[in-house]
Parts: sequence; structure tokens; C-alpha cells
Amino acid sequence: MQRTLLDNWALFTGILMLMVANGLMMTLLTVRGNELGFSSTTIGTMQAGYPAGALLGTLLAPRLIAQSGHVRAFAALASLCSIAAIVHLMTADPVSWTAMRVLAGFCFPGLYVITESWLNGQAENRTRGQILSIYFFLQSGGQALGAAILGVPEASGTVLFGTVSILISLSIVPLLLTSHGAPDYEVPERMPLRRLFGISPMAVTGAFLGGGAMGCLFGTAPLYGLALGLERPAVAGIAVAMTLAGAAAQYPVGYVSDRIDRRGAVMGLSVIGVALVAQSLLMAGEAALSLRVGLMAAVCVPVYSVCLAHANDLLTRAQVVSAGGAMAFMMNAGIFVGIFSGPASMDLFGPRGFLLTMAAFFGATGLVALIRRSRTEAPEETGQAQAVGGFGQPQAYYLANEAMAAEDPTADGEPREEDSSSE
Repeated sequence: MQRTLLDNWALFTGILMLMVANGLMMTLLTVRGNELGFSSTTIGTMQAGYPAGALLGTLLAPRLIAQSGHVRAFAALASLCSIAAIVHLMTADPVSWTAMRVLAGFCFPGLYVITESWLNGQAENRTRGQILSIYFFLQSGGQALGAAILGVPEASGTVLFGTVSILISLSIVPLLLTSHGAPDYEVPERMPLRRLFGISPMAVTGAFLGGGAMGCLFGTAPLYGLALGLERPAVAGIAVAMTLAGAAAQYPVGYVSDRIDRRGAVMGLSVIGVALVAQSLLMAGEAALSLRVGLMAAVCVPVYSVCLAHANDLLTRAQVVSAGGAMAFMMNAGIFVGIFSGPASMDLFGPRGFLLTMAAFFGATGLVALIRRSRTEAPEETGQAQAVGGFGQPQAYYLANEAMAAEDPTADGEPREEDSSSE
């Protein structure tokens, strides 16, 4: 483990700084926008710029890496993210803020792909699990730490936006100083969504709805807290609770889904989610709010990883990477819808609108799982569910499977079944 840390210190340091910056920026923009008098719908539209940019970033950023190399692409994308943070500081209008969220959304997926592919390129089979475990810990811990910084007393918007810019700029330095060369990167072939949907309607639909629930929760819960009268430190606590609870829940949920029909696991999560929302509707005000939204995160975040595992159960190793790209695209599309609809529902129905929107996402996810389970049998052979990265991020698991596929020349690239009955 010590050797693993020493060999990859530059990448681990860089990704930690990026995650702290990203975690701080998302919650800071909601709080600062509210202080400037932006409506809930305006804040939701602004925040929706991030997944909108990520939709484009998941398509174009890998090609940028292939053309320019890891280090130059990382430096370019990080510089643009740093500029976006400064523009937020220099302006106070929703149009420029939305444009900068689109820019950040485009850049961050590329930064994650660079660090993840670099890690996998340097890892040996015997250490890959350790490296990815450390990487996942830094993702979740960094995002939680970034959200916690928002609660620092007397910290002004100038200081916080400046902190985001500094952290992103500093993340470039370790990669420039490391003595380890960057691995070659090849853009994986993509699987069309139509084909993936034909193989597993549950996986594609679940990725979209799971992303919608995550977008609504992470994008609107801080705004919901502000509407109930919470101060900035308490709102920061909400963001931290969601991040840590979502990360902590993934292993036990994955463990259960490996042993039962994964669609049954999704149904169970959805039922729990609806129950949590119902309880929140009955409870008054801010009582145990961090606990309640933390439990909602523990329910909605693992849905995507279970759906991803369900898709992988029906694919060959050679198809996992391209299908992963399609699943990430659907997740970001769902995040875009969720991160916009949550604040908009608060403008229409008050704070309760957030809870009603969460109930709609949970209910729709459970209904889809129930319908698919009633129509088809579960796959006879299943793989292992893997924990995925933080909110709205690509997953290192895809690249780990890319390496395994490259080591397996027998992969024929054909799915086990071609129609939806394969579920």
C-alpha cells in the first residue's frame, strides 16, 4: 500500500484538489445565488449547465486526450475550470454563471478520465484494486471536504471562489512534476444507446432515473435547507452528509445486489426512498434534515451502480467500456433533468416541491424495475457490482474493465442476448 501511494502521489494529490474544488463550487453557487436573489428556477437552470456540459464532455474530452496527451489536456482543461471559478467571482448574473457551469461541466469529465486512465495504465493487476479503492476514497472525501469548507465562519464569497480557482490551478502541478510517464490513451468505441436499450431497458432507464434523483437531491437539497431558514454552516453540513452517506451505502447495496435479482434491489431502494420522502413530508421544518437527506442519498446514489452492474451482466468484457460511456451519458442526461426540475418545483409548490419531485423519481424507478422483473428472468450469470465515483463523474471501473478486456483476446464482442428478453 505504501508503495502504491508513493508511485501515484501526483495523481492522488491532483484528484483530491479537484474534488475539494468541485464539492465546494457546487454548494457555494447555490448558496451565493440565493444570497444574490436568484429564484429557485434560475439557480436550477444555472446548475443544470454542469450536466449539460458533461454530456458534451463525455463525447469530446476523450478525443482531446488522444490528440494532445494526458498532461497537456489536463493542463488545458484545468485552466479553463480555474477561469470559470474566477468569472463566477467577477460577475453576478445568471447568464454568465450558467455559461461557466457549462464550461466546467465540459472540462471535469476530461480531468477525471485523464487521472483514471493514468492510474490504470500504471497499475498492475495485483495492485489495481488498492489503487482504485484509494481513488474512490479521495473522490468521496474530497467532495465532502469541499462542501464542509463552505461552513467556515466569516469566509466571504471572494475567499471561497478564490479557493476553488487556486485548488484547480494547483492540481496541475503534481502531474507536471511526476517522473512517471503518462500511458497511451485510445478512445473506446461507443455502443449506440438504441442497441444498449435493446439489450437492457432496465439499465438504460434506471441510469437516467437514478441520475435524475441524484441531480434533484444534490442540486436542490441545499436550496431546500435555505428555504427552511438554515444558515450557511448547516447547509454545508447537508452537502457533507449527502456525499458521505451516498459513498458509504454503495458497498452494502452492491453486496446485496450481487446475491439477488438486481432489479429487486432497485425496487427495494425505490420503496425506501418513497418512504423517506413521505416521512419528510410529515415532519415539520428542519428537524433532522441532514439525516433525512443523507438517507435519501444512501438510497439514490447506488441505483446507478446497480443498473450499471445489471447491464454488465448482459455484456461481454469487450463491450463494457463502450456501454459504460452510453450509461454515463444517460446518467448525465438524468442529472440535467433532475438538477433543473428540483428547484423549479420549489418555485411552483414551495419547499415541498423538492420532496414531491424526489418521490416522483423514486416511484418511477421502482415502477420500471417492477415491470422489467415481471416480464423477464434475471441473468443466470452475474458479475460483481462496483462502487462508482461521486456525483456526476465518470467511473474508473470502466477503464479497469478496458484493461481486462485488452488482456482477454478471446472476447468476441457479442452480447449474450440481443433483445430485451435477455434481462
